[in-house]
Amino acid sequence: MVYYFLLALTAALAAGAPLYMFWPSPVEHGEVKTRLAYLYERKDVVYDNLRDLNFEYRAGKFSEADYASLKMNMEEEAAALLAEIARLEASGAAYSPKGTVA
Repeated sequence: MVYYFLLALTAALAAGAPLYMFWPSPVEHGEVKTRLAYLYERKDVVYDNLRDLNFEYRAGKFSEADYASLKMNMEEEAAALLAEIARLEASGAAYSPKGTVA
């Protein structure tokens, strides 16, 4: 009798485990971001990276050539971000700090 109970329990677990693991669960969506909110967020990251790069260069972690190359790349990216931000703001795109349309 115990044998059949254990056999049934094993079969139930074998059938139930894949159902439990692969059953679709509700997905929580994050906040909706506008393109302008994303660009402002990216701009802050690039500025932080530039500040870190300057600190690490002064600490002697980068050669002059590496520092100049990395700094130029980051400044170009920052300029492109600022240009796109200006273009979107001129076209009337809304921005709110939480990323929702204002």
